Amino acid sequence: MLTRIVVAGVVILALMLVIKDGRVMRDTGLTGSCAAAKTYPDGSQLEACTAGKLAGRPSLTGQGCTSTGLAGTYEYWRCPAGVESGPNGN
Repeated sequence: MLTRIVVAGVVILALMLVIKDGRVMRDTGLTGSCAAAKTYPDGSQLEACTAGKLAGRPSLTGQGCTSTGLAGTYEYWRCPAGVESGPNGN
């Protein structure tokens, strides 16, 4: 009896970890996702975001990106270049 409870607990814990990670939800198309469509010479990127079945397109305003518009099923965002550290970590 105790082994059944432990096995059920392990299965529930594993399921919670898989869902929290988010990759399974993204890969199955349940949540929206973004991918880099183009990288500009100044280091900024154009991100193409698609909507999921359970959630709409992700908003990238929290990363400092600005929406450049919709085209078909994609919403394009222009995102600034990331901050990179020097060779010694500065």
